[in-house]
Amino acid sequence: MHQPDPPRRDRPAHEHLRTALELARTGVPVLPLRQGKVPFGNCRTCAGLACGGRPNMKTPGPCLCPAVCHAWAAATTDPTVLTSSAWAPAWRQAVAVAYHPGGAGLTVVDLDNPRAVAWAHQTLPATRTVPTTRGEHWIYRGTMPSANQVRPGVDIKSRMSYARWLGPGTGPLAVLPSTVRALVDKEETTPARGAVVSSSPARAEWDRTVATGCRHTERYVRTGLRRGLDMVRSHTESGAGSQAFGVARFLAAQHTKCPGPCGLDAIGQQIIAAAVSVGVPEAYAERAVTNGLNSMGAAE
Repeated sequence: MHQPDPPRRDRPAHEHLRTALELARTGVPVLPLRQGKVPFGNCRTCAGLACGGRPNMKTPGPCLCPAVCHAWAAATTDPTVLTSSAWAPAWRQAVAVAYHPGGAGLTVVDLDNPRAVAWAHQTLPATRTVPTTRGEHWIYRGTMPSANQVRPGVDIKSRMSYARWLGPGTGPLAVLPSTVRALVDKEETTPARGAVVSSSPARAEWDRTVATGCRHTERYVRTGLRRGLDMVRSHTESGAGSQAFGVARFLAAQHTKCPGPCGLDAIGQQIIAAAVSVGVPEAYAERAVTNGLNSMGAAE
């Protein structure tokens, strides 16, 4: 009996696998992405990194799970893995293909909006470019640490990260320049010992007198700020700089509808001080907090 053609929605999934196999043949490690264009979640065995993680992750582990677990670390060039029964359900649900730039010896400068693209044209050496929904990917030969929001609208995707495959792009690949490497300052991973060296040891603190246009109560602002500072200070091993960015962005978001001023400069200074107190270099902390505050466009 004649079998009906598969539903149209199934055809892209087959095309995703075909694209993945073609990339794998060229040495590019790939993986499927699910709805939302994000990696598939870990299986029950790998939940909470109970398995120890993949051998190529930051903390090497013994995970031998055949499923698509551990996000970017699952990326592979092995066609037997890509076409395995363990990966088949993921390909049936896949909405896109991703690749691990670092595993392919590449770095992707993800430019998320026209302003970021304009900045790249003025600042970075020309290289292969790939159009995205809102901006462009600039791809360089060479690897480096990955980082989000190195400046407004700019992410770096290389080691321990993934990027969505959007096509081969145009233009020759340039060697990763120092201007891109300089966007990612190395964040301290151990708490500061003794006094923290700072060019501005006396930082402003928020009070109502600097927030004459804020629509929130003093108690509301102080409670949110205190919780945010505690979150930054809790990262004594690593991640305090990234946490400072997140806290600054979240607190700024609370004031987007205020007529201003809201004293965000003072709030930012307190977040910077908290990050510096657990070992984040001052310049890194200042940049992270400034980017966080500016990302929401709140009233100063």
